[in-house]
Amino acid sequence: MRQSSSARDPVTETPHYHPPVKRSIQIEGHKTSISLEPIFWEMLRDAAASRGIAINALVAKIDEERIRSETPPGLASAIRVWLVSRS
Repeated sequence: MRQSSSARDPVTETPHYHPPVKRSIQIEGHKTSISLEPIFWEMLRDAAASRGIAINALVAKIDEERIRSETPPGLASAIRVWLVSRS
């Protein structure tokens, strides 16, 4: 039996096509805001959990890698690339 789209639970099902969601992150004591689509927030949360660290700590590691690159992208882009390249 196929569920109709109206029967979906928006709380438990994250839509793949959703505008970015802005959240505050703290990196080395400095607050910054990052806008990522919900699917990337989920992937980031899962990656941090699998490493046993907080999301802020994982973002700080990604930021360190990003800064060392020859042509550093923006932080949100670096997070997306890091998440996609690790799968």
